[in-house]
Amino acid sequence: MEHQPLLRGSSTHSKFPRWTLFLAVCAVGIGGTFQYGYNVSIINAPTQHIHKFLNETWARRYHEALNPDLLTFLWSVIASIFSLGGLCGALMGGSMAIWLGRKGALLMNNIIAILASILMGISFPTGLFELLIAGRFLIGINSGIGICVQPLYIGEVAPKHLRGGMAMGTSIFLTGGILTGQIIGLRELLGGETHWPLLLSSSCIPAFAQLLFLPWFPESPRYLLIDRGDELSCAKALKRFHGSSEYRREMEDIQRERCALDGEKPRKPWQLFHDRGVRWQLVTVIVTTMGQQLSGINAIYFYATYIFEQAGITSEQIPYVTLGTGACECLTALTCELYPWVPYMSMAALFAFILSFGLGPGGITNTLTAELFIQSSRPAAYMIAGAVSWVSFFTIGMLFPFIVKGLKQYCFLVFLLECSSVAAFIFLVIPETKNKSFLEIKKEFHKLNFGRNRKKETELNERRQLREEFKHSL
Repeated sequence: MEHQPLLRGSSTHSKFPRWTLFLAVCAVGIGGTFQYGYNVSIINAPTQHIHKFLNETWARRYHEALNPDLLTFLWSVIASIFSLGGLCGALMGGSMAIWLGRKGALLMNNIIAILASILMGISFPTGLFELLIAGRFLIGINSGIGICVQPLYIGEVAPKHLRGGMAMGTSIFLTGGILTGQIIGLRELLGGETHWPLLLSSSCIPAFAQLLFLPWFPESPRYLLIDRGDELSCAKALKRFHGSSEYRREMEDIQRERCALDGEKPRKPWQLFHDRGVRWQLVTVIVTTMGQQLSGINAIYFYATYIFEQAGITSEQIPYVTLGTGACECLTALTCELYPWVPYMSMAALFAFILSFGLGPGGITNTLTAELFIQSSRPAAYMIAGAVSWVSFFTIGMLFPFIVKGLKQYCFLVFLLECSSVAAFIFLVIPETKNKSFLEIKKEFHKLNFGRNRKKETELNERRQLREEFKHSL
């Protein structure tokens, strides 16, 4: 009964919850990881036009040519400030999810995206490249909040036997955002010299879409019951998501988690570092998050044009080859130019890597954070994971050109070593979470966290429980 499909037969009630869950994933995704993927990819297309804008603005403002080194620095700031904004957003996302709710945080986040779009859109007509930098910083904040709160919401509304499938919504919208950005960035659309400000300001469209659709869906039931203590609203939300005949099982699971927390308030990130009970969960989140970002995937999306130039692909073909990376969602190749067919072998290996990334860490890493922590620790865990993710993102964005310069065609061997190490960690450390409740997963990690002291810890917990029961009896 526990693993029975959510839909049964042709019942009207059983069909509605499935579509509600599916549409809820779409509503949170369009303004969440879609924005992240979209804004990672669209900055690549207008690179040359932004360079020209910087040169012309500098010459008009200071009546002298822009130094090439300073041009490189300004472009690096425009590209990488997005990551710093993402870091700030990740540090804000968990707190916003607690104060405003998961749904409320996502809705408020769209205001930041709209403001960012306005600043980037008016940077060219006003001749102020500083607005472009500010806009990229703000859209980074938006992406940081979205990639933190979206998987938090999805992980909490999904029934445990559908959690893995629904979690792929995070990856689908992220990669869909990357692909959409690459398509819209083609020179035949908005990637041309006259339309690139519209390309950068088009981030407001997903924001308006989420503001339009998300209010129709309920808040996270776990947040309503555990954090707000609103049992009636929780029951209504569960009925919307799972149907009037199926919601009780989810309600019981949330009630068990609420009892296990025993009134514990949402925790701060630094409190998790001092809690031995979540030691290996925290290590797992940090390792897998760093593994995702340092796998080399973002080096491809930030520097796709540069990589393909080094591989020998002609400049006319590069925009369409880059589009292929988004369609496949994968990684890279060791390049060599001894034979004319080798650049295309490099391109095929690049596609294969992106495909493997999309099938693995691209879809699972963010949801794993939701599974490894119970309600009181989950927002803080996402703040830590987000901070690690964006610091890693920024690091690889800044260091990759130097890695290429030093190792040349062997530059991706660094990522090969990193991916192998993370794969070994996952195989040896992380227990399977499929079809398990959050409390069951917590028990699995209890063995790792306490090891030999597990028996002693269990005895202490039993004594503590007896004392509480004695107090209640009095």
